[in-house]
Amino acid sequence: MKYNKREKAIVLLSDGTIFHGKAIGKTGTAFGEVCFNTGMTGYQEIFTDPSYFGQLMVATNAHIGNYGTQKDEVESNSIKISGLICKNFSYEYSRDAADASLEEFLNINNLFAISDVDTRALVSYIRDHGAMNAVISTEVDNIEGLKKQLAEVPEMNGLELASKVSTKEPYYFGNENATYKIAALDIGIKTNILRNLANRDAYIKVFPYNAKFEELEAFKPDGYFLSNGPGDPEPLVEAQAVAKEIIKRDLPLFGICLGHQVIALANGISTYKMHHGHRGINHPVKNLITGKGEITSQNHGFAINREETEAHSDIEITHVHLNDHTVAGIRMKNKNCFSVQYHPEASPGPHDSSYLFDQFIENIKNK
Repeated sequence: MKYNKREKAIVLLSDGTIFHGKAIGKTGTAFGEVCFNTGMTGYQEIFTDPSYFGQLMVATNAHIGNYGTQKDEVESNSIKISGLICKNFSYEYSRDAADASLEEFLNINNLFAISDVDTRALVSYIRDHGAMNAVISTEVDNIEGLKKQLAEVPEMNGLELASKVSTKEPYYFGNENATYKIAALDIGIKTNILRNLANRDAYIKVFPYNAKFEELEAFKPDGYFLSNGPGDPEPLVEAQAVAKEIIKRDLPLFGICLGHQVIALANGISTYKMHHGHRGINHPVKNLITGKGEITSQNHGFAINREETEAHSDIEITHVHLNDHTVAGIRMKNKNCFSVQYHPEASPGPHDSSYLFDQFIENIKNK
């Protein structure tokens, strides 16, 4: 247990609002867009999710670190958030399956984090005023200097981040003797997506964010996949070009989150930055095809334009978010293509939507 004196720290929002806390371990400063996740578990998966690249994560659960970390519970090979903000940080953990404390995990990944913040007040402020850039720092006596540095941090709107998290070289995942071959475009892919595809008898080749369609096609895949990822989808012109080519050839295509937005853009449907986004593992979605409700895991700060989607003659809305009626899923009426705005690979989290991977395999079988 840590009883030694900890450094004072602050959260400084771009509008000048300040929240106070203490450094969890080392001193430091970190910048990013401040956002919050309402999940009660899964902090290690959240921290390593490429979709969170460049963001300061506020954990709404009161206790973070209490079950430690486990080397297999990651969504990528490193922490992707730019900093952590929480209420109570547990330096000790009580789970037998854990192999390290969260403090050790943060130190290994060189992540600056602060605790003892009134996270309920901070989250309430974000909900009222929207997601915005912020800085967390132990430089509590350098407010004006931090404000100047914060003013130089680019806004998330218009920011291309897929290139920061995508693989540099293609790689393979799964059993090479599997029945199906899938070409996946990595614009921030989560490892558990690959696990879900591999568990359905698929062998996946993962390609960099800027790969051309011809490179994916050379793998001779049975289906194509566009991954989740961070940032604004609009600048991803190469990914949109790949999606257009796949759709034109009527090849099986499935997109998740950022991939869903890329598919929409490829069909001329615009996207927009949400007020504060959807991030958590209890978001209610209705499947308009079956009439069933799903509890889903979500992590996105952008969405597709509903009015343009409804007016599009080739697109059908398949899923809607029941809290704000944003588009949560679409399919093309005359093409082998569908996508969702949420995460059917959720782990930890609800498995209500795992059928979507089965649907993708069925689409491949019936192509």
